[in-house]
Amino acid sequence: MLDLSGIVSDSIVDGPGIRVSIFCQGCPHHCPGCHNPETWDFGCGTQMEEERLLEIVMSNPLCRGVTFSGGEPFAQPEGFAKLARLLKEKGYEVASYSGYTFEQLLAGTPGQKELLRLIDVLIDGPFVAEQKSLELSFRGSKNQRILDVPASLQAGRAVLKTSPRWAGEF
Repeated sequence: MLDLSGIVSDSIVDGPGIRVSIFCQGCPHHCPGCHNPETWDFGCGTQMEEERLLEIVMSNPLCRGVTFSGGEPFAQPEGFAKLARLLKEKGYEVASYSGYTFEQLLAGTPGQKELLRLIDVLIDGPFVAEQKSLELSFRGSKNQRILDVPASLQAGRAVLKTSPRWAGEF
């Protein structure tokens, strides 16, 4: 069961193509300038089963990717890992935003490590208002990275996602 603040069933701003964006409720980071401060409080969102979320995603025939956002998805790692597993079984690309860095998640809780293993793309790092840029694709500040998670896990270090679709080149 996940605690959610909302779902956007046809997002074009949280990754390439038409995606379903799932916004979790609860965030420990409280980044100054956050564009979703209403998601900071824990335990006050809408409770939803992972299987129901899969049904919602599958109801959009144009969607081939799903993005976890927030709040902080890695604050609910077990539920998001279950959802990521269900999505991957159906062939969806799974991306996640996180205020944690890849390195922090790699050293994180068992649940965080499991969720990390199940996603394809990680946009990592806190939003830093002083580094805000409207020219970045799928990121809010220059310190945030778009990472190829399978390649990063294999290399044991952060590997940038360089495909043109994630670089915003088309």
